[in-house]
Amino acid sequence: MRLKRRREAAERGRAGGGVLRQAVGGQWRDTTAGAVLEAIHQAGEALVPVVVGVLIDQAVRGGDGRALIRWIAVLALVFVGLSVSYRMSYRATGRAAERAAHGLRISIARRVLDPRGMASGRLPGELVSIATEDARRVGAVTVALASAVAAVVGAVVGGIALLRVSVPLGLLVLLGIPPLLVLAQLLARPLERRSEAEQERAAHASAVAADLVRGLRVVKGLGAEAAAVARYRRTSRAALAATLRAAVTKAWHDGGVLGMTGIFLALVALVGGRLAAQGEISVGDLVAAVGLAQFMLTPLLILGWANAEIAQGRASAKRIAALLAEPHAVPEGKGTLPTDVEGEIAFDEVSYGPLEGLTLRVAPGELLGVVAPDPRAAVALLRLLGRDADPDKGAVTLDGAVLAGVDPADVRRVVVVADHDADLFEGTVAENVAGPAAEPALAAAVVDLPQGGGTRLAEGGRSLSGGQRQRVALARALATAAPVLVLHDPTTAVDAATEARIADGVRATRESRTTVLVTTSPALLAVTDRVVLVADGAVADEGTHASLALTNPAYRTAVLS
Repeated sequence: MRLKRRREAAERGRAGGGVLRQAVGGQWRDTTAGAVLEAIHQAGEALVPVVVGVLIDQAVRGGDGRALIRWIAVLALVFVGLSVSYRMSYRATGRAAERAAHGLRISIARRVLDPRGMASGRLPGELVSIATEDARRVGAVTVALASAVAAVVGAVVGGIALLRVSVPLGLLVLLGIPPLLVLAQLLARPLERRSEAEQERAAHASAVAADLVRGLRVVKGLGAEAAAVARYRRTSRAALAATLRAAVTKAWHDGGVLGMTGIFLALVALVGGRLAAQGEISVGDLVAAVGLAQFMLTPLLILGWANAEIAQGRASAKRIAALLAEPHAVPEGKGTLPTDVEGEIAFDEVSYGPLEGLTLRVAPGELLGVVAPDPRAAVALLRLLGRDADPDKGAVTLDGAVLAGVDPADVRRVVVVADHDADLFEGTVAENVAGPAAEPALAAAVVDLPQGGGTRLAEGGRSLSGGQRQRVALARALATAAPVLVLHDPTTAVDAATEARIADGVRATRESRTTVLVTTSPALLAVTDRVVLVADGAVADEGTHASLALTNPAYRTAVLS
């Protein structure tokens, strides 16, 4: 088991490395430009104490006014150069980071929106966390790499400058930096593991929170607030514990790097002080050596920071790689549908989830009602019709074409499945309900708002009541004028009088086009051509709404109770 976990971790590491290389490699121009410009900045910072030392030796001690002006001008030029290069490098690396993160977000969105779906069924909150925070962390690696390269250049320039001041000091710095880098890398390994765990826990907590908010009304209706709060509290505490562990590890990492660099610089200062006391270096050289020793702290701290950023970026890259490599829920399929879809649907001995040997025929243009007392059976029917899943046994066909052999995108162009909890988008009602059939659809769904199609909606339609949201979502589904339309409980938040008007509107709007109403609403079922009762995974009875209500007790319980 331990060997298997190690092998899986190694595979995640390789996949994450691929994502990281692709993200950074795609922005190599800006990253390289940023590294070069920041290296110029670091070299300029290293030259400042050198120029100050020369100024002291050649101008101040000698009392040469012209030399003083000349070297002050040189110092000013150095400051201008390092300032301009820093600003330009910041712009280049910032652009690289944003573009790298944006590219990853596009790849993540493309994977999430792939018609073939995802086998794992990740929660929306987790997907948002990966697309935002993880993508940002991977993009930030471009900045860290450029800064690390510039820090190494700065440290080398500082070391060479120290060599010119004193060979022992220069050798001490140049030989001491590589071991410090190795030790910093060792300190970063626990941080990478803890960062990965932190992001996973945070994403899960976000997903649970989004899930609870989305189903808040259902939770309140069931009186399950206490259970929901307890669930989120457990998840939140686990996320907090992971965050604290990552923060503690980062503190140890930063403290360890700072401690190592502090000891190293103290050693440099001690050696420089002894050389000055023995008269082996001049006053200007001493000032330059002290300034260079202080400067050396900056590139070493930058290296420590960059090391931590890269470690966190690797952890996020692993999570992104896992999402991008997520298996599809259904295969692509190479079959085709008829050019002119008539809308004949057939379930032939279909088994999937709670469905067991379901056989059902829907004639072209029929308005069929489906009553499924088991909510899981209703969901299974919707998933099969929308090709979000394929049956374990049997086949679902449309005009004789097996849906499992057709590309999901092609299926959804002719079979529109309107889920019960369909989301609305921020904008106007007209923008949500678009197309040539928009006006009849709005009328059929009894969408009666003060500003009509110009009514603005908040994200998710939260500015509307539950009934208004349902009616706008129903209008959007009707406006597609799809050859086959599947509606799932579209009027549960609507009053009885409005529901009766909507039933007549759906009947009139969908005339001669196949429509499947998965519902327990008597008003909707009353306008259907036929109703089937699905119980124990198969069709238990069928007939008109009136006849089933008279003859089938299970139907009466499901629909009229």
